[in-house]
Amino acid sequence: MKIFKPNTTILFPLSTFILIIILTGCSATRRSGVTESAKSGDIKSTVKIKKYVTPRVVNTKNVAPAELVEFAETLIGVKYKYGSMIKENGFDCSGFINYVFNHFKIYVPRTTVDFTNAGKEIPIEKSKPGDLILFTGSDAGSGIVGHMGIIVDNKNGDLKFIHASSSRGVMISGMNSYFVPRFVKVNRVFPDTAF
Repeated sequence: MKIFKPNTTILFPLSTFILIIILTGCSATRRSGVTESAKSGDIKSTVKIKKYVTPRVVNTKNVAPAELVEFAETLIGVKYKYGSMIKENGFDCSGFINYVFNHFKIYVPRTTVDFTNAGKEIPIEKSKPGDLILFTGSDAGSGIVGHMGIIVDNKNGDLKFIHASSSRGVMISGMNSYFVPRFVKVNRVFPDTAF
C-alpha cells in the first residue's frame, strides 16, 4: 500500500502566498481600537504614489452624492469578505464601493488601486459626502492604494467615511492615528455642481 505524500515544495509557497493575499486585502482596517480623531485641515498625505495608474472618468449620471451616501449607510453591519462584492457574502473595501455605485448603475473600477486617479483630486479639507477617500494598505510605505471609503461627513473638519473594514465589516470611521499615516488623497467623481 502506497501512502500519498503531498508535495510540500509546492504546497508551502502556495499556502504562504494565499495567506499573504488574505492578510493584506483591505488591510488598512486591522485595528479597531484607535479612537482619537484628527481634523481634516491638519491632515496632509505623506504617501508617495509608486505605481502609475491610468486616469479614469466615472459617469455618475444624475445621481446625487447624498443619495449614494444614504444607500451606503443602509449597508452598515454587512460582514467583511475578501474579494467579494456580493452583499449576502460580505464585501471587501472595493467590493463595497462597487456595490454602492452599481446600485445606481454607475460603473467604477473593481480594485482599489484602479481608483488612484478616478475623478479629480481635491484637498481633504474641501471634501464632501460622496467623495472617495483613498489609503494605502497596512504598509504606509507601499505607495499603492490598498483601502478606500466614501466620505459621509466633514463638518468642522471632523471627517467621517464609510468603508468595509476587515475587522468589523461595513462601518463608519474617523481619521484616527491608524488612518492618517496611510491617507493618500480624496478623489471627487461627482461633478462639483452635484453638491
